Amino acid sequence: MAFTAEEIENINNSALEFYIDKGKVYAQNIQNKPMLKAFQARAGRFSGGNEYVSLGVKSGQGGLALAGYTGDDQVSYGTIAKNKRVRYPWREHHMGYKLTMTELKIDGIDVIENGADQETREMSGREEHVLANILESKNEDMGEDYNASLNNLLHLDGSADVKALAGIAAFILEDPDAGSTGNLSRVANSWWRNRALTTAGGGVVTASATAGGALITALDKEWRQLGRYAGGMDNVQCFAGSDFIEAYKMELRSNGYYSQDMSKDTDAPDGSMKDPKHGGKSIIYDPWYDDNGKSKFMHAIDMGKNGIRLLYMDGQRMKRHHPARPYDRYVMYNGITMTGVLTAKRLNSSGVYEIA
Repeated sequence: MAFTAEEIENINNSALEFYIDKGKVYAQNIQNKPMLKAFQARAGRFSGGNEYVSLGVKSGQGGLALAGYTGDDQVSYGTIAKNKRVRYPWREHHMGYKLTMTELKIDGIDVIENGADQETREMSGREEHVLANILESKNEDMGEDYNASLNNLLHLDGSADVKALAGIAAFILEDPDAGSTGNLSRVANSWWRNRALTTAGGGVVTASATAGGALITALDKEWRQLGRYAGGMDNVQCFAGSDFIEAYKMELRSNGYYSQDMSKDTDAPDGSMKDPKHGGKSIIYDPWYDDNGKSKFMHAIDMGKNGIRLLYMDGQRMKRHHPARPYDRYVMYNGITMTGVLTAKRLNSSGVYEIA
């Protein structure tokens, strides 16, 4: 099969015509992925079993109350039956690419085959004509594609691909009183809801500099509620779009923002302001929000073990595969699979916030 125009262009761009920083190809549009980084750092694992990860949750109260008595007054005994089960389907994911041995020969790389095993070696004199390692570049591209795809899945609700992982939008709803999560009704269980100040939830915030700042005041109230059932805010991470962050900074500037840091050159005024914190928690800029029409939103996510957490099936985190080539095709195949699930043990310690 002939090379596609894209494959020919890739080979030509990596071959010797002009060279700057030989052997290095500079990626131009790789963005920060702070939410993905945070979930990955706290990820847990589970063993296989059926099709779901199942967890027990409950309201925390049995419905009993103290009642006074004296002497031989008759007393009553109630029944406690508050335990519920939530379940989350684990999902399998794949991506991969193929690479022809002809491409590798052009790049000065030889493929040594031993049955189904394939290894590569650099040809003698390769350094005289090659600018960039095609194989390394393709692997780097696939690695970034993996991270970008997983980052996207973690932000969404899973409805676009029912076989893929459901992200935070399936747990932290803009209308928290509706629907169900983990097959447990939010309507019937008020304790099984996230916090929200949004258009859909009827509480969108209009940022204003008056009265100390409407957004700052609203978040102060919410911070108490987010920490109410989680024993504090230690495990909460905040991610926001640029409009939300700028609205918060506008309120800070309008109400007077002061710094005690006099350690730097004070002869050069600097009108910039670092991205803010609220209640000691950094409001982290996440580029995904701007790219997906969510620049006016912020999510405060409880990422503790009792909050919302990414779990990988044991041994299935970014698992690499190198399938044997067909007998009649001189190609190499590289693939990555992942089996995982996002779970929640508690929703009322996480929230979503929107500015008008």
